[in-house]
Amino acid sequence: MSARNLTGLWVRSTTALVALLLTATVALAEGSEADFKAAYAAAEAANQQAGRLRNQWTTTAATLQEAARAADKGDFAQAAALSKEAEALARASIVQAETERQAWHALEIR
Repeated sequence: MSARNLTGLWVRSTTALVALLLTATVALAEGSEADFKAAYAAAEAANQQAGRLRNQWTTTAATLQEAARAADKGDFAQAAALSKEAEALARASIVQAETERQAWHALEIR
């Protein structure tokens, strides 16, 4: 391929990438409420799973409440971020429960 063809390909690719990024940015700004709802639902599901393992963390519940308050104020970007944080906390509590369950079996006297 010649240098001219490579340059043309690079310009077309870069232009397409910039257009894609601009479209994605606009979609994120418009879909922030939907993003919040999806993130909140995922966090709730993870927190419920932690509850079934009897290892819900109070920090998860507090972070979910903060997310709901941010959404009530219309700050969906903050609400989505807090929901993702709550999901991470819930998943960490799940890992903790599973790790402790496995550790208990390793420590049992046989």
